[in-house]
Amino acid sequence: MEDILTEFQRIVLGVINAQKLSTVVYGTVISISPLEIQLDQKLTLKEEQLKLTRAVMDYEVEMTVEHVTENRAGGSGDDAFASHNHDYKGRKKFLIHNALIVGDKVTMIRTHGGQQYIIIDKEVVE
Repeated sequence: MEDILTEFQRIVLGVINAQKLSTVVYGTVISISPLEIQLDQKLTLKEEQLKLTRAVMDYEVEMTVEHVTENRAGGSGDDAFASHNHDYKGRKKFLIHNALIVGDKVTMIRTHGGQQYIIIDKEVVE
């Protein structure tokens, strides 16, 4: 009976492993154009296998701001160039610089089936 149970467990485990369910994997960016990420010595992912999130790419956001600029003096001593500040208000666009660079360590989710990888974040190096 135990041999049958062991064999059944082996078969079930083989079926589960063959399905390549989603899992978290880690890699290193080795090229930007085209994008390539190395998982280990034997496996390098190509750009067509990779999906990026905003956490690993440059993108623009709109933000509402309302503050006053710092005082700043001008040139020739003329009143028009005297130290001054001004309001800075409204809805403004800002560029977020999150693009991957060679050497970045990334965290990815391998999708069901194992053919696509979603890059969800990169390691912060301080």
